[in-house]
Amino acid sequence: MKENELNSAKDEQDAKALDARLRERALLARGVPDDRLMLADTTLLAALDGSRALTPNERQALAASPLTLRRFRHLSLERRALLAPAANDAQWFGSTGMLRAASSTAALEALVTDDNYWTLQFLPHDGGWQVILSLSAQAPFAARLLSEQPQLRVIDGGGAIVLQGRLDADGECERAWPFETAPAPHFHMYGAGFSVEPVA
Repeated sequence: MKENELNSAKDEQDAKALDARLRERALLARGVPDDRLMLADTTLLAALDGSRALTPNERQALAASPLTLRRFRHLSLERRALLAPAANDAQWFGSTGMLRAASSTAALEALVTDDNYWTLQFLPHDGGWQVILSLSAQAPFAARLLSEQPQLRVIDGGGAIVLQGRLDADGECERAWPFETAPAPHFHMYGAGFSVEPVA
């Protein structure tokens, strides 16, 4: 019975990952007349490493320009490749993901990182939301993170902190959603990207 449940969960996760990639492609492929790079690489890199959050105007420019979004994604992938450990290494330096929902009005239940090691769940709570970060037991670095319990954070595409804390014994960290806007429209406003990373 448990094996069937695990297989079903893996199939569902694979389907979500495929759906996510398709939605990401659709988001990045949309055309905007006279589109151009709206933000400098230094600004985008600062948002990626969390050293400087994007201003509201910069976030709006990012969301409105598919070309700038593609550049942002390219820089994110480059950064991840530089930080990525060897395939069999249990080290972890961060994971990234993209909001897959096509509509900003739909209730967002969960986001999964591109490596499928982290899940962000969003649960309605007292008129707001609770956000739960969960580590997959399949992650090669899971045992080390559960043992060392480093401080972790989730940041949105604009560099704002969505959640920060340490994993509990179940590999989860739960906090109140810190923004007035609901999760789906919030992530759409800031380029649809997010990162899970250790706090330096």
